[in-house]
Amino acid sequence: MSNHDNPPISETAKQAGLIFCEYCLKLSNQEDNRCRCCGASIHSRFQDSINRCWALTITAMLLLIPANILPIMTIKSFGQGEPDTIISGIISLFEHGLYPIGVIVFLASIMVPFLKIIGLILLVLSVQGKIEMGRRERTRMYRIVEFFGKWSMLDVFVVSLLVAIVEIGEVATVDAGLGVTAFCVMVVLTMFAANSFDTRLIWDKS
Repeated sequence: MSNHDNPPISETAKQAGLIFCEYCLKLSNQEDNRCRCCGASIHSRFQDSINRCWALTITAMLLLIPANILPIMTIKSFGQGEPDTIISGIISLFEHGLYPIGVIVFLASIMVPFLKIIGLILLVLSVQGKIEMGRRERTRMYRIVEFFGKWSMLDVFVVSLLVAIVEIGEVATVDAGLGVTAFCVMVVLTMFAANSFDTRLIWDKS
């Protein structure tokens, strides 16, 4: 591992006996339970941050199964149609000529959740010292997870928009399925997992 990935740190705030307040951005002594400026409860590190992140990430990963198995939507043309899962729904969108929407659903439903979960797992493993990763690499990984998180609900909005648009016509209809619910819960859990991860752990010595 290069020194560029792990730049030398003379002394961290934790090593200096200081705690950063998340609310007023002031530094307090570690022996203080509350911020001397605003009175908010302060902690050197979030309690059970890693355990909560693991629990939420694993649960989200398990929810990928029903999210992909259960039907996410049903496209009915002239009153006929069958429920579609995410994969078959993407194929159905392509068959109906909705190529841009099909690509968006593929990226948002398959690529984004998969990459976000993998990113969280790699980040937590690196903090726990199970895999070797520099501090700058951890920071970049967390930023990637945050970036993907912004697009996690894109396909849900696309399906909702598709339902609204198609319902205007009289030829076809689109109905949302149970897979959307499982997917939404999975997305929310990954958001909680990312928020429960204490970013200050990135710069602690492994």
